[in-house]
Amino acid sequence: MDLIFRAFIDSLHSNAEIPALRTAMTEIAAALDLGTFAYLFAGYQHNAEVRLISNYPTAWTSHYLANGYEDVDPVIERSRRTREPFEWGHEYWCRQLGGQQIQLLEEAAGFGIRCGFTIPIHDPLSRIAAVTFAADDCHAKFARCVERHRSLLQLLAMLFHSRAQLSLAPERSVSGIMLSPREYECLEWAAKGKSAWDIGCILNISRRTAAFHLDNAKSKLGVRTIAQAVALLTASRQFNR
Repeated sequence: MDLIFRAFIDSLHSNAEIPALRTAMTEIAAALDLGTFAYLFAGYQHNAEVRLISNYPTAWTSHYLANGYEDVDPVIERSRRTREPFEWGHEYWCRQLGGQQIQLLEEAAGFGIRCGFTIPIHDPLSRIAAVTFAADDCHAKFARCVERHRSLLQLLAMLFHSRAQLSLAPERSVSGIMLSPREYECLEWAAKGKSAWDIGCILNISRRTAAFHLDNAKSKLGVRTIAQAVALLTASRQFNR
């Protein structure tokens, strides 16, 4: 398991582009016998722009997005209301759903998506994400896999979200200045009180490289200290909410 997890981490840090992220999650989901996965990213509000990374059948994801199903999807609706991971499927909540929601689940089942385990993610920028591992059959093996790896799946979801947002949410403008993905990421960690050494460990880069990105961010923002750069980042976030 350690080797599988390390390979996943290495894949995420080597390339944050969408195809590479999809491959990394597909491989670890298969290694854990969890089949398909989907990562959906959007704002809290209904009708917010939605982005999706998954290995679900393309015919289903295209149909889902084209019909705006994210606004009636009971999985996404629950993800907006809770931070706790949950299992879903007809046997869990069929009697609680409306006609459109039941229709959505029935259509999804036609593409081999009958039940799943979803980890909601609520981030500081007023955005919602959800990572789902799904199966065609709600058999005991799937339930056992989820229970056995529950903590690991939550960690995978958070790590995946951290990398995916670099590609899906390019809001890297601070005070009107566009930072690179790495500059913005390092500055975000600095805002959480992390040193260059800490950031290097978290991002699997050297302390010197982390400091280099922070220096570039300071230079672009026209400030002399990390504290000043962090203050600008915080102000930009509050303005954009």
